[in-house]
Amino acid sequence: MVVPFTIFMLSEPPIFHKTYELILWFWPIVNKFPKSQRFVLGQRVENALIDFLELIIEAKNSKIKISALTKASIKLDKLRILVRLAKDLHFISIKQYQFAVVMIDEIGKMLGGWLRSLD
Repeated sequence: MVVPFTIFMLSEPPIFHKTYELILWFWPIVNKFPKSQRFVLGQRVENALIDFLELIIEAKNSKIKISALTKASIKLDKLRILVRLAKDLHFISIKQYQFAVVMIDEIGKMLGGWLRSLD
């Protein structure tokens, strides 16, 4: 997947780029959820992704980073459950689920490293 490059993105941490890539990948998938779930579970997944990205931006620009990063960690845990639910309800394939889990785990490791660096 090609991520459009902008000058703005140069100043963003790697976790931002990985999250942005996940959003670009997941957005079209959510649009293929059954119509009855597109605005229920699909909307929750989209909101969790965007909320997480916003918390990363907030942490980057905040003097007290730990608060935003702790909230981001909770949001990422919620996203994991939502993606698992989408898989169990057969809204995403096993292959899509596996890809999402790998991406979310990588993001989680980056987040954990950032949190540990603040101790």
